[in-house]
Amino acid sequence: MNASKQTHKHERYEGEYPIVVEGLTNRFGPITVHENLDLKVRRGEILGVVGGSGSGKSVLMRSIIGLQTPNEGDVRVFDKSIIHAEPDEQIGVRDRWGVLFQGGALFSTLTVGENVEVPLKQFYPDIQDTLRKEIARYKVLLSGLPEEAVRKYPSELSGGMKKRAGLARALALDPELLFLDEPTAGLDPIGAAAFDRLTRELKETLGLTVFLITHDLDTLHEICDRVAVIADRKIIAVDTVPNLMELDHPWIQEYFNGPRGRAALTAQALDELRKHMDLPIAQHAVKALDNASSTKDKA
Repeated sequence: MNASKQTHKHERYEGEYPIVVEGLTNRFGPITVHENLDLKVRRGEILGVVGGSGSGKSVLMRSIIGLQTPNEGDVRVFDKSIIHAEPDEQIGVRDRWGVLFQGGALFSTLTVGENVEVPLKQFYPDIQDTLRKEIARYKVLLSGLPEEAVRKYPSELSGGMKKRAGLARALALDPELLFLDEPTAGLDPIGAAAFDRLTRELKETLGLTVFLITHDLDTLHEICDRVAVIADRKIIAVDTVPNLMELDHPWIQEYFNGPRGRAALTAQALDELRKHMDLPIAQHAVKALDNASSTKDKA
């Protein structure tokens, strides 16, 4: 069946693990990026994925969504293997996820609204133009952009607005799975925090399962239910941030307990204090935390 003719809706997945990766191996010439990698993503969670440069975070995501064919192993999405499936056979899976690539990956010759309409035209070609445009407008608003952004071109948008426009397109088909590849990269702290809040709100409101690649420690602390760590060509741990910080793996310790990790932890402590105390008191408490951290570093 051609993709353009696929118009039926699916029952929402009710199993425990909508994404299961088993024995994944990815090689590029003599370089092995993944070797016997296993991962299970729980339904309804925000799973953060971290790892050093070149560890294969984006390659893992591309393997899950069918853009990278691994050398070995299997990937099941909604209990369906997608590794050796023909494109037509993947219909029924691909229209149940949305993807935000780094930079948004928008079509430069289309307006924001037209970008959001692209997947709607592909999977639901019989929708009337007026309805399709209204759906696109709603998705743009859902992403936090103003209504006038619908008519703007990518070149007229700031970096943060491009991210949100890409998110609007990722949400076009009412997905169950949302893949985010470095969504806060290049954003200022205020913009990054706003995007984190939006991700959490969308997850809770729409019942999404979110696969989130990031290097942003604030994001990991603020919105991720669990974090998967890629090192030594495989997933070495999947757990909450506090539990990961107790592990003795060198990379994990350097990443979560290094200077930037402590700064993120301090920022999280400030947010918690703000919820229960007056702002001046909270600021005083955080200064004390900063001083204690600096003293520890000097020691």
